[in-house]
Amino acid sequence: MSIHLYDSATREIRAFKPLITGAVSIYLCGATVQAPPHIGHVRSGINFDILRRWLTHSGYDVTFIRNVTDIDDKILQNALKEKMPWWALALKYERAFTQAYKELNVLPPTYEPRATGHITQMVELIEKLISRGKAYAPGNGDVYLDVHSLDEYLTISKQKLADLLVSPDGDQSFKKNPQDFALWKSAKPGEPSWPTPWGAGRPGWHIECSAMAHAYLGEVFDIHGGGLDLVFPHHENEIAQSNAAGYPFAKLWMHNAWVTTAGEKMSKSLGNSLRVNELLTKVRGIELRWYLGSAQYRSMLEYSPEALDESAAGFRRVENFLKRATEIIGQNPELKISKDFAAAMDNDLAVPEGLAIIAELVRSGNAAITSNDKKTLTENAANVRGALSILGCDPFDDNWVIDQSNELTEIVDGLVKLALAEREAARIRQDWQSADRIRDAISAVGISIEDTSSGPRWTITRGEDR
Repeated sequence: MSIHLYDSATREIRAFKPLITGAVSIYLCGATVQAPPHIGHVRSGINFDILRRWLTHSGYDVTFIRNVTDIDDKILQNALKEKMPWWALALKYERAFTQAYKELNVLPPTYEPRATGHITQMVELIEKLISRGKAYAPGNGDVYLDVHSLDEYLTISKQKLADLLVSPDGDQSFKKNPQDFALWKSAKPGEPSWPTPWGAGRPGWHIECSAMAHAYLGEVFDIHGGGLDLVFPHHENEIAQSNAAGYPFAKLWMHNAWVTTAGEKMSKSLGNSLRVNELLTKVRGIELRWYLGSAQYRSMLEYSPEALDESAAGFRRVENFLKRATEIIGQNPELKISKDFAAAMDNDLAVPEGLAIIAELVRSGNAAITSNDKKTLTENAANVRGALSILGCDPFDDNWVIDQSNELTEIVDGLVKLALAEREAARIRQDWQSADRIRDAISAVGISIEDTSSGPRWTITRGEDR
């Protein structure tokens, strides 16, 4: 079965056929670096990282572009609030996003262009739109796209132009039509600006991505991705200005759904933002990634502390199976992909079906441990590890390996082993009361004990097995 993906533009799942055999080009709208990342931001990164990993596994050479919007109204507003230069605030939060992606094992993009580094390309694109009669400069330093001059508009959202509200960007008194949107904004006192033929100013949000996508992927490319909230106006306006310039632009559009809390989209204005760095004090990065990637990318993911804890506990069961299998096999499992898991991923990245397949492999693998069926255990462990690698949650991945030379880790490891030795001695002399007391004391500090055929294993509730 070939890979099938849902196209937001046609609203159907269809067979994916890249422009170039054996290669895939992807543009993903990245972060607007105005504030620290919350889990609603990074879900997009994780969803499209899974897509990228599956395409790579399927034999494609993937070029993956994820931009950074480092000039924007909100960046300027927040820079004033934090009393720092706009560029310093943008860099501060760009680094925060980079760290969050790293801690969640999101692969670095092939290229990660910043908007401010591509002003020349934006100006060139705007000049082309003006020369084709699709944009106009009214003389106040702004440039607008003339939406009524377009052959097509609103091709994804399927809205009607007459139903649109006034576009809020720019000076309405200079627009031909209320729905026209700004490609370039004239300079305001105290704001950053760049010189152009129309006067000093800064780019509109939408022109940034069109120019960067064209610069790195050409006039037409395979997949454009982003969050569901970007369909309108951002992606509609990207399509409009790119097509107006004569560029076919993206062949397929993919949008991930939101992380919701109490049924509402996460946002700073609602006061329900959950920052990545805060949640990483409660669960490990691998557990947070497992949770955020567990829903099908087009489905809403309702966040609650209980749901996160339940998901993390479920992942630890899978992880413990792999580590028990490793002890029995005598080496880390191979990386294999079962036919059932492959079919689930080929079906528009049906991760929930994939998780059900992983759960069945673990159940069967644990039965194989009990029955001493090493062949089945080895095969199941390899298929579990392979599936986890696609989801970015392979516990043997170097990204997740804790540095064993860490002094504090060694001290904790030694103390736990000492307590376990005391417990084992109590069990040998059949002093069950003392053995239970030691076990309860260990559990009270957040360490669980599992008795296995190869001896007791300990696990920190939010840490790694030893």
